[in-house]
Amino acid sequence: MTKFTNIRSKVIVIPNRNIDTDQIIPARFLKVTDKNGLGDALFSDWRYANDGTTNPDFVLNQKQNQGSQILLTGDNFGCGSSREHAPWALTAWGIRAVISTSFADIFRNNALKNALLPIEVSSDIHQSLFDLLDENNKSEISIDLASQTLTASNNINIEFPIDKFAKKCLLTGVDQLGYILSYQDLIKSYEAL
Repeated sequence: MTKFTNIRSKVIVIPNRNIDTDQIIPARFLKVTDKNGLGDALFSDWRYANDGTTNPDFVLNQKQNQGSQILLTGDNFGCGSSREHAPWALTAWGIRAVISTSFADIFRNNALKNALLPIEVSSDIHQSLFDLLDENNKSEISIDLASQTLTASNNINIEFPIDKFAKKCLLTGVDQLGYILSYQDLIKSYEAL
């Protein structure tokens, strides 16, 4: 898993509420057990027309959003069916953090296990971020996971919550299994008793 470092990035805005996992990564892409290529399938039904041509109006297809690592989205992001492919597709495209007022619990857990930081903010901060990005779509947001802070150019500087264990794993770049394996010598010593 990739270590989560500080991010300073332009922001992709998809204001829709209740974006479910089938919209993030349609079910027809769930046959794979490998993350390779899933970035191309992210929001596939919105990014591509029925004939496979690119929809130039969708934000991920716009040149100014290429390389952006932060997604600002509407309330209740990641609802719907449980699928680890959703955070896989987001991170494969290059998204490292998603900002919303709420996340589906299963999506939040899957995201944290796959180097994607879900940041929950209050409705007021959420609206302030939308307002900032409406005024200037080139504005950047900074995220510092170690201090759990999000900073934007319109005097927003807030702390966000995160589970301590998930934070440690993200900062060190290990998943749950990697964390356990880091104690392999101690485990072997204990088993030898």
